Amino acid sequence: MRRQLKKGSQHIHSTGQKITFTLLSAAILLGGMSQAQQRGGTLTVGLGYDIDTLNVYSTGYLGDVQAAVVEGLLAPDSRARYVPVLATRVPTVANGGIKIAPDNKSMVVTYKLRPGVKWSDGQPFTSADVKFTWDAVKDPKFIAESKDGSDDISSIDTPDPLTVVVNYKRVAPDFASTLFTFGIFPKHTLEGKDLNTDNYNVMPLGTGPFKVTEFKRGQYVILDRNPYYWRKDKAGVQLPYLDKMIFKIIPDSNTMVTQLRSGEVQLAYGVPYSQVPNLANQPGLNIVKNSVLSWQHLDFNLKGPAALQDVNVRKAFAYAINKSTISKALGGYPTPIDTVVVPVFSYSNKLVPTYPYNLNKAKALLDAAGYVPGPDGIRAKNGQKLSFRIMVQAGRSTDEDAEQVIIASLKAIGVELKPDNKSGVAFRDARYKGGYDLFYSGWITAADPTYSVFFGTKGVNNGQGYSNPKVDALLSTAESTLDASARGNALRQFQTLLMTDLPTIPITTNPSMIAVTDKLGGFVPNPTNMTNFVNTSGWYLK
Repeated sequence: MRRQLKKGSQHIHSTGQKITFTLLSAAILLGGMSQAQQRGGTLTVGLGYDIDTLNVYSTGYLGDVQAAVVEGLLAPDSRARYVPVLATRVPTVANGGIKIAPDNKSMVVTYKLRPGVKWSDGQPFTSADVKFTWDAVKDPKFIAESKDGSDDISSIDTPDPLTVVVNYKRVAPDFASTLFTFGIFPKHTLEGKDLNTDNYNVMPLGTGPFKVTEFKRGQYVILDRNPYYWRKDKAGVQLPYLDKMIFKIIPDSNTMVTQLRSGEVQLAYGVPYSQVPNLANQPGLNIVKNSVLSWQHLDFNLKGPAALQDVNVRKAFAYAINKSTISKALGGYPTPIDTVVVPVFSYSNKLVPTYPYNLNKAKALLDAAGYVPGPDGIRAKNGQKLSFRIMVQAGRSTDEDAEQVIIASLKAIGVELKPDNKSGVAFRDARYKGGYDLFYSGWITAADPTYSVFFGTKGVNNGQGYSNPKVDALLSTAESTLDASARGNALRQFQTLLMTDLPTIPITTNPSMIAVTDKLGGFVPNPTNMTNFVNTSGWYLK
């Protein structure tokens, strides 16, 4: 679904007075101003995509708005370490919160809940809400983007209002990154309701620092302070500091940049790399470099054109793409990679099969596969041209720039790619259902990624239709043990098999560039799929 963080100390300077900070520097310089905290004000955020739903379990996008409204039992912090939120501690074997069965085939996780927490309507939050969340998510009638973790649980016991005992069918090392971390449903308002159609999808009720007061589809979401929020600062002042947050939906990158310049938008992430130098010199703005746990990829639809089902054709594509050229086209910010496991993880495999840029090898592979250049330069075999649709998210200029480099690269070996870019629900549906020939985009993961959602035969994000029983078995091993060594070995083998089959070409790992007003204090970016908005209660305007 929706990710240890690489520390950085190098400052990237612009030509003038502004500085782009690494994540570590941002935490110190933007988050260490506790003496200047002020209560009140409105922060306007720009979102580069059209929101489909505000139900965190149903959305096909990152839950940016939802993270400020709905809380889970745990959450990853700015260094991708899980910390307690609605729970009072992170369960571990050492603290007795996790108990492994004698046969090592199942486990029990016990959460102690934070007392005194209320929903934004004033009703108490209890263990019954946690159990209800599991019941609701696993309900076959509920159409969710992902139900990760729900099938792993056999039962949940709630011996008292502040204790949740979760009985797992397997040893689940990824328990912290799935079900209860994304958010808890309010039983008192949703019990007996149809979660697919209920008003909760546009006006979710949460325990977070803010509550939704207005959602205008395609335009904006307005959040107001939750008067019942449980968290207080060190001085005993109830959080959040901000009165209001407005999330403006701005899918077009150029429009986003214009509104950042004018001050209409005060915070936006995913700023186009080409605009970073200019925005860095914009008075009143800081640029923050966030080393997110993500990778860019070019996926093949293995349920689509027959040519793409030929591994040698896919290898030819890989040899034809110069990843360094893509990085340079994007300002040099991305780092080329050869595997889907980003280098920050200890189990990232440096020994996977690689496909360094080599046009001669690419052409030789296509020659051997029987694809001959025609009069128009496009290769064909038995009348079938190597002509395909390539999809990126429309309006996302960084991806559109990379797409153009990929199109030019493949043209050099006689392959035609035609842009078929989509946005909003059309993009989401095509991504999940395989409505493309080739798909260039990025995945951002949890602090402890579950790769079966991308590459398992039944993976919810496996719209391309990739299936390898050996990969399934390795991922099952990795995702059913708390033994770090065994998990690492399985994941390294998985990467070797994946890069041999090559259903996807890992391109780069891309930092997210964030533009933020210099008046915002307490802001610390988050590198995981829980988004930058997972801890907004301490943000304040100076």
